[in-house]
Amino acid sequence: MTNPAILTVDDDPAVSRAVARDLRRNYGEHYRVVRASSGPEALDALREIKLRGDQVALLVADYRMPQMNGIEFLESAMDLFPRARRVLLTAYADTDAAINAINVVDLDHYLLKPWNPPEENLYPVVDSLLDAWLTTSDAAASEIRVVGHRWSAPSYKIRDFLARNLVPYRWYLADDPEGGRLLTAAGVTEAEVPLVITTEGKSLVQPSVAELAASVGLTITPASDFYDVIVVGAGPAGLGAAVYGASEGLRTVLVERRG
Repeated sequence: MTNPAILTVDDDPAVSRAVARDLRRNYGEHYRVVRASSGPEALDALREIKLRGDQVALLVADYRMPQMNGIEFLESAMDLFPRARRVLLTAYADTDAAINAINVVDLDHYLLKPWNPPEENLYPVVDSLLDAWLTTSDAAASEIRVVGHRWSAPSYKIRDFLARNLVPYRWYLADDPEGGRLLTAAGVTEAEVPLVITTEGKSLVQPSVAELAASVGLTITPASDFYDVIVVGAGPAGLGAAVYGASEGLRTVLVERRG
């Protein structure tokens, strides 16, 4: 399972390198440190992480950035990872904005630059925030996720196919908070569901049975151009006939009517 992410965003390359270096030095064994140079770039990274089913433990954003400042970024990031802890990097002159952010984005901490030595000014803060996150985080998704409407026939067809083929999956209603976050990450509206997100983070919108089968690793094409025996129907008799044929050395294929 991929380690949870700590995402940092700062448009100053020197500051970005420094904070990532200090975080990797102390937390790199158990957390993956991801760097971004702007708010939009960081949001793209968060969407990819969300679609992969991975977790984000901590967001560290600089306040003064072009296009999107740190508060605006953290506010948008909350839509994807509401449980991630939030830290704002500020200069002394921006402390009033940082204090205001405590109410705007439920900020957990604002950190003055520079934070040297990190052993005194950075690590104690991060230790406390990560400990708090660990008590509230959900497990990372290790199965397929399906987002749809409760009484939708296409959504039922997908769930039925996965269940009958013993493929583990998680079901989310499109109008539930987590379902909405997955739709946002995939850039899909409620009108376009069902949405299937594979364990690799690939998004499938209204997939066909063939597309769904291929995405979960099921065989969708014959392994051979010729078979000695074709058994139609996978009931008890059909299964028995197929097993017997194969045990006699015959190239046997079993065909089930339902997809």
